[in-house]
Amino acid sequence: MDEKYYEVVVEEHHHDLRLDKFLTLTTSFSRTRIQDLLKSNAIRVEPLKPFDAKTKAKTGEHYFIVEPAAIEADPQPQDIPLDILFEDEHLLVLNKPTDFVVHPAPGHYDGTLVNALLHHCGDSLSGIGGVKRPGIIHRLDKDTSGILVVAKTDAAHHGLSQQFHDREEQLTKIYWTIVLGRPYPTSGMIDAPIGRHHKDRQKMAVNPSGKTAQTSYKVLKVFTSQKDPQSQISFVECQLHTGRTHQIRVHLQHLGVPVIGDEVYGKKPKKGLWPERVYAFPRQALHAYSLSFMHPLLHEQLSFQAPLASDMEELLTSLSNN
Repeated sequence: MDEKYYEVVVEEHHHDLRLDKFLTLTTSFSRTRIQDLLKSNAIRVEPLKPFDAKTKAKTGEHYFIVEPAAIEADPQPQDIPLDILFEDEHLLVLNKPTDFVVHPAPGHYDGTLVNALLHHCGDSLSGIGGVKRPGIIHRLDKDTSGILVVAKTDAAHHGLSQQFHDREEQLTKIYWTIVLGRPYPTSGMIDAPIGRHHKDRQKMAVNPSGKTAQTSYKVLKVFTSQKDPQSQISFVECQLHTGRTHQIRVHLQHLGVPVIGDEVYGKKPKKGLWPERVYAFPRQALHAYSLSFMHPLLHEQLSFQAPLASDMEELLTSLSNN
């Protein structure tokens, strides 16, 4: 991407706004990106005066922004197949398979979703924060399958991030999961703050001093063990109203119905009551089924669904044949 140039004039209704806020409101850049551009002297003003992020914008001033060409990202493009549900010049929506790491990290420096997106998108990436990379708006754990939205431009990344942060009405995230037990009542809202576990800092937990967390749920189907009528497994739909780390897994554990296969927050059912597939399920049985949001540039409502991952389908089938 070559350098791009922008000119913004301060209108009367923006008089005396902080400069970084004014430029965020009148351009497609995020506030963090504006602050980076200010630090790198990529912005100038006429008439000339000293300024920084905290400077008050004055009516009639002209600000000129030079957006440098995006630099190449460190991760290398890799030709890895992707299940693309939607794509345009601004963003793409995909169905992430299980066991697919999103970001390069220790132990997973390649073969990740980011590597695959760099190859797939190529020159259509115009730079997120000045780097030619895909903008991951929300994360799915390696072992969670389902819908993920990715920004290809700074403007799309800024608009989508704001929707996910503010939990605007247009945003709806629905997950399907298989849990040990049967929730009572069979539908409702879990409203319990989530923070770090008081003993294990690698885990999350319901914590009175944590951040607000809300998950609504409803039971779609209940399976009862033929060998013990008191032992049940449920297929449950959850809707996220906040976006805390491991929220669904923590909330369902708190409700007493942990996700099947969850090595961190779950537990094993009693032996001999269920098909072997239940005991051998290799991941948390959690799938991002549906996502609706407002397109950040076209301002159109978009909705997507991803069919249940095949391993979870097979688990439901084995439970039905129990």
